[in-house]
Amino acid sequence: MNKAQLIELIQKKLGADTTKKHAEEALAAVLESIKEGVQSAGKVQIIGFGTFATKTREARTGRNPKTGKAIAIPASKTVAFKAFSNMKG
Repeated sequence: MNKAQLIELIQKKLGADTTKKHAEEALAAVLESIKEGVQSAGKVQIIGFGTFATKTREARTGRNPKTGKAIAIPASKTVAFKAFSNMKG
């Protein structure tokens, strides 16, 4: 499912009075809120859905696939999602 299909589904779930624009604004608001929550608190937990949390990747050595030369990959932060058990069916 892509973003456009998700917006259509949200519009249908909210009813005939909801426009695609309102559904898109609702989705954007939810995604922006999750982003802000992860940035400020490091974790956003939605009961019955899952948890978004920051993860730290340690520095490591990798290889350039073209040359085979070893390169240093610096430590970085990323966001991970872990689904709750009822979502894994």
